This record gives sequence, structure tokens and C-alpha cells, in this order.
Amino acid sequence: MFQAALWGGIASLSLLIGAFMGIFLHIPKKVVAFIMALGTGLIIGSATFDLLSEAEGKADLMYLMSMFLLGALIFTLFEMFLSKKGGSERKRSRKNPHGHSGLAIYVGTIMDAIPESIIIGVSFIESQSMQWVFIIAIFISNLPESLSSSIGFKLDQYSTKKIIYLWGSVVILSSLSSMLGYVFLQDAPESTSYIIGAFGAGGLLAMVSSTMMPEAYEEGGPIVGFLSSFGIILSFILTHIS
Repeated sequence: MFQAALWGGIASLSLLIGAFMGIFLHIPKKVVAFIMALGTGLIIGSATFDLLSEAEGKADLMYLMSMFLLGALIFTLFEMFLSKKGGSERKRSRKNPHGHSGLAIYVGTIMDAIPESIIIGVSFIESQSMQWVFIIAIFISNLPESLSSSIGFKLDQYSTKKIIYLWGSVVILSSLSSMLGYVFLQDAPESTSYIIGAFGAGGLLAMVSSTMMPEAYEEGGPIVGFLSSFGIILSFILTHIS
């Protein structure tokens, strides 16, 4: 249980690292975009090779398909709501549009982090295989998210202390989510864990498609396509050697 909480916190710790980088360092936008593109590829690969491929033959295919699409749908509906409040800008290193709430950006980030953390917690259940590639993918993808968002928060006149508190609270919530995912699902049938993984995979792929990929291309140009592809093949390699 505590190991699940530890690794859930470690995976999201890059949010705090990225915040410090955004506040105290001048990171070129292209570099942020390149890291984001690599993280996007890793998430796509880990969602496909870890979360979906692992479930093959261990859960009903129709349940897996339905939960995958449901995860994508729920994330999309939340994203549509949050985008009206400024939440769609949570990965962008520019000033938040007038009238849009920084709280929406914060809620949107939590919406990204909690499903990821639950999946990490589930992977520590004895019947499951540890999703090391998924943890690496989340860690890398979180870095440019908080980095670029923290730059935007600075432009919105958020204090350094408030920015650190915001990201620190997400790390704590992520750790608790991993622990709760482990506690509440450790006695569930094996198929239940895989179905939840499919739900999370759908949400993650919808997230990177609507938030990370557009930002990476906008700031990094066509080369981000190669970096995303590199991230996918890297996750495939890591999956087969872990």
C-alpha cells in the first residue's frame, strides 16, 4: 500500500520539479515542446502496450472497448467544460485569457493526475504486472506540463509560494489516489483492474490528443512528430525488456 503511494507521488513529483524550473529558470519554449512531444509518445505507447495489451484475454473485449471509449468521453466532456473556464490553457506558457480562472487550470491538472495515479496503484496489486513504463511516461509528461503552466501562472501574477503550493497539493493527491486505488481494488477480480486500466487509457489518449499534442506542435514545429514517434517506440522497447 505504502509502496503504491510512494510511486504515485514519485510519478507526479515532476510536477513540482517542472514548477521550480518554470519559476526560476528560463527554458526555451522549443525545449519544453520537445519534452512534451516525447512524453506524448511515451503515454500513447504505455497506454497501448501496457494498459491495453496486458488486458488481452484477461477481460471481456466488449467491456474493454466500452470502458476505453467511456474514459475518452468523460475526459472530453470535462475538457469541454473546463475549456470555457480557462482549463484548456493549463499546459500553455502564456498569460491566462481575461476572465478565465486559474482554479480551472488547477482542477484540470487534478483531472489528469488522479486517473494516472489510480492506475499506478492498481499495478502494485500482486496479480498485476508493475507498469514501470507507464510511471516513466507520466513522470516525463508531467514535467513540461507544470513547467509551461507555471510560466503562465507567473504572467498572471501568482506568487511563487502559491504556485508551489498548488503543484505540491497535486503531488499529495496523486500519492493518495495511488494508495486508494491499491486499497479498494486489491480484492477485486483481476478483470476489474484491467477494465479500469482501459478506462484510464481512453482518458489519457484523449488528454494528450487535445492538450499536449497541439501545444507541442505549436511551439516545436514538425520535428515533434518524430519525437512523439520515438517516444512510442521507446515505450514498446521498455515494455518488452521490463
